[in-house]
Amino acid sequence: MRLGINIDHIATIREARGGIEPDPAWAVPYCEIAGADGITIHLREDRRHIKERDLALLKKIVSVRLNLEMALNDEIIDIAIDSSPDQITIVPEKRQELTTEGGLDVCANRKRLEEVVKKFKERAIEVALFIDPEADQVRAAAEVAADAIEIHTGAYSNARGTKRIDELEKISEVAELAYDCRLDVHAGHGLNYSNVTDIAKIKRITELNIGHSIISRAVFVGIENAVREMKEIIERAR
Repeated sequence: MRLGINIDHIATIREARGGIEPDPAWAVPYCEIAGADGITIHLREDRRHIKERDLALLKKIVSVRLNLEMALNDEIIDIAIDSSPDQITIVPEKRQELTTEGGLDVCANRKRLEEVVKKFKERAIEVALFIDPEADQVRAAAEVAADAIEIHTGAYSNARGTKRIDELEKISEVAELAYDCRLDVHAGHGLNYSNVTDIAKIKRITELNIGHSIISRAVFVGIENAVREMKEIIERAR
């Protein structure tokens, strides 16, 4: 299972003071040394954390996979095509949200996604769609020719007791369906050191993208240790 580290919130700290530090790029060698398989960033329409400058620099220095999260926005699409990351993950986006609140409605955006996915794949950029764990969305993702889905694990992460068990079963079933549809299966959102194990046990999931909990942990133990600890938990689960 690959582990992608979302470093957006390093940029969030930088933007809190409007200065130049900490630079998200500083985290890259520590993450890679600790075993990260990818670096993930989200270039939002409002540029609240990651900027074009960050994307350009990370494209030059990241030696593992660079995954760019983005909305279906014409300006961002053009930037993504020019920068050519290894992977694009298309997500829904609201200006007022603190973090991504739900999955992309692939069914409702089918025609637009067919066009965008084709553009990226013509440039050998892999495309994943960030979706809620719903069968119809998985089938639609396959129909628009995406390479992968990323299952939104927010409901699972926020649930407790039997509700969490139900959410876990839903994710497992959707992962199996996606595999049958020849889609690579990723997962992320709200995963942390205490809830990631059961998700990591789902054999069809090949990639986890985790950010907030790792950056939070890094405040106390350093980012290299924080990444290594998460990697070890995932490997034990597998």
